[in-house]
Amino acid sequence: MSKAAPSTLFGRRLRAARERAALPQERLGVLIGLDEGCSSARISRYETGTHEPPFAIAASLAKVLKIPVAYLYCPEDDLADLILDLGRLTRSKRIAATKAIQRIAQMDNSAGL
Repeated sequence: MSKAAPSTLFGRRLRAARERAALPQERLGVLIGLDEGCSSARISRYETGTHEPPFAIAASLAKVLKIPVAYLYCPEDDLADLILDLGRLTRSKRIAATKAIQRIAQMDNSAGL
């Protein structure tokens, strides 16, 4: 049986993050507190877009997957990748990276870009 392709942005990002974490659907569901008997089906429904979880569940999924919850909702792939990268940094490095990005944005604004 082949897996249905994710039809939503959330589902695509969730599946990618789960596969990167090497977690089966059932295990991910159990780790966020779902009953073992329905956890695989529920995660599958989130991934295929049949259902979209409430934000609190999305936040739990992100916590278990060790990703920022914003990654699951970001429509631009390059920004989503940046969110993942920033999420891996320590707080002090994230602050430094944010300041560097702000300086670059200010230069672009000054140049009229």
